[in-house]
Amino acid sequence: MPVGSFSRAGSFLLWMGLALLAHVACVHAATGGVTPGRVARVDALRTKDHPRFLTLLAELHRDVADLDANEKRYLQFLDAWEANYEGRYPDAEAGLRRVMARADDDPIGTRAIAMLMNNLGEQGKYAEAYAMATRAADTLPSVTDREARFVLLANLAQMLTFAGQPDQGLQYADMMLKATPPGQSTCQAMVQKVTALEGARVLTARSPELLGTIDTCKADGQPIFANTVSLILVDRLFDEGRLDEALASVERIAPAIRASKYFPHIISLASQRAQIYEQLGRVDEARKAALETVALGHPGDVNEALRFAYRILYTIEKNDRNYASALDYYERYVVQDQGYLRDANVRNAAYEAARQHFRAEKLETEGLSKENRILRLQKALDAKAVEASRLYIVVMALLLLSIVFWMVRIKRSQLRFKWLSSCDGLTGIFHHQHFMSEAERLLRVLERRLGDGCLVFLDLDHFKQVNDAYGHAVGDAVLKHAVAIIKGELRGGDLLGRLGGEEFGVLLMDTPRLQARVVAERIRVALASSPLLTDGVVVPLSVSIGLACTDTMGHDLQRLRRAADAALYKAKHMGRNRVAEGDASPDGLSVLQRRESSPH
Repeated sequence: MPVGSFSRAGSFLLWMGLALLAHVACVHAATGGVTPGRVARVDALRTKDHPRFLTLLAELHRDVADLDANEKRYLQFLDAWEANYEGRYPDAEAGLRRVMARADDDPIGTRAIAMLMNNLGEQGKYAEAYAMATRAADTLPSVTDREARFVLLANLAQMLTFAGQPDQGLQYADMMLKATPPGQSTCQAMVQKVTALEGARVLTARSPELLGTIDTCKADGQPIFANTVSLILVDRLFDEGRLDEALASVERIAPAIRASKYFPHIISLASQRAQIYEQLGRVDEARKAALETVALGHPGDVNEALRFAYRILYTIEKNDRNYASALDYYERYVVQDQGYLRDANVRNAAYEAARQHFRAEKLETEGLSKENRILRLQKALDAKAVEASRLYIVVMALLLLSIVFWMVRIKRSQLRFKWLSSCDGLTGIFHHQHFMSEAERLLRVLERRLGDGCLVFLDLDHFKQVNDAYGHAVGDAVLKHAVAIIKGELRGGDLLGRLGGEEFGVLLMDTPRLQARVVAERIRVALASSPLLTDGVVVPLSVSIGLACTDTMGHDLQRLRRAADAALYKAKHMGRNRVAEGDASPDGLSVLQRRESSPH
């Protein structure tokens, strides 16, 4: 597996870190009981010394008759926490709902709400989870208890980060750092900030936030949180091609992860080891680690660790010509891959739906409140004044609504026409003319600030055979599938357009030649490893890529086009499914002109 594709494993590491943050250890003083603060002291050991926590939890249950009502409710919360930690999510959900039902707006109830958001997310109940998160964010200013506010901020940050909103998640993480209760470690808040930064894909293996968090969590005796960030560090090392360092880090943290018995860490470690061995060419060890990952999974599990394990096993068996085993592993890989994509789509849709629903409810509540005020005012007026006021309000409201309605319609029409004039109707990306226009404009921007950029031309291999064999409907599906994969490997500032047929263009902004080569190779591998599965038909994909950069060609679009075109022609004639770099052809012929003149 190429180095660049490892970064896609970051989503499993990210959710693993976010899920762990639901277990943030905050200390609340228990009131009453034979031993003041006894339950709170047990609470403080959850992530710091988990075996000791379990021992003391059992002792609390033996002495439950001596606890008062508040301490018993606190104990019920700790039982729900442990069930969530062990992966018994339905049991944890039931316990948390019982805690929430017995009191409102108290610290333990707020912590139960925060943990339930995470629990529902882990069970895939995203609609309710994000509905709770949206309401919790609205009530956050009224939460005055420091520990409860700290836990609520942690879970809000994690839910937004996992919903694909890392910038908002980072804001809550910074608020969490400032809200850390006195005397408590900043480790958990720093971990939350690291996971938000990982979600935004801005971390490197040398990022001070990453390394500093590991040191802080170790120094504060928080091994589970330190393991979470150490696994993210392994991901960064691998993604940067520092394979020996990545393997050394895996072996260094393995004893601590095994001792913690935290399932997401254990399966992630096995998956990372398999991927590193595969990249190093140590096939037998890669197979062993991948099989260990599969053995750790539970029936029905869908996650990135299993997805990579099955892909590695499929690749190994295919290379060994064990086609029956290879087909079995490939089918399992497809299940994991489609399950992951489906889960991501459901999660993002649930977040948007919850946000829109909450806004609608809030507007409705505000509308009712305003209506009540108007009614109270009308009672103070005489009959004629009331009639005149009502008539005036109705006329003005209708006029205003009419104006707003037509403004909205005009604005929507303008946006629609603008989109139609600049985008390809099938794939939704820029069409040829608009892509070239934007590329020329952006190249002038790069030239003014002496920035680097690269123009990339991509051509799907043997696309005509796909249309001939499966029909144009499947061909259209292949184009949409390819665009989705290419988008996933690009940054927000990069430019993507369809040049015609199965040909695409990409302008990589502020990207030197070496980095552009890595991005192009990553796109090539992502397409080759993601065949389209539709109606029981598997359509393999591959792409030929031509690359031209401003460091040798300057910022003139026409020169870059000729060079990228020539490089694409070179990649095709070298056997396809490869990346080629080139300069402008001496005779200035484009690849289309060469095709017309070359024999078929």
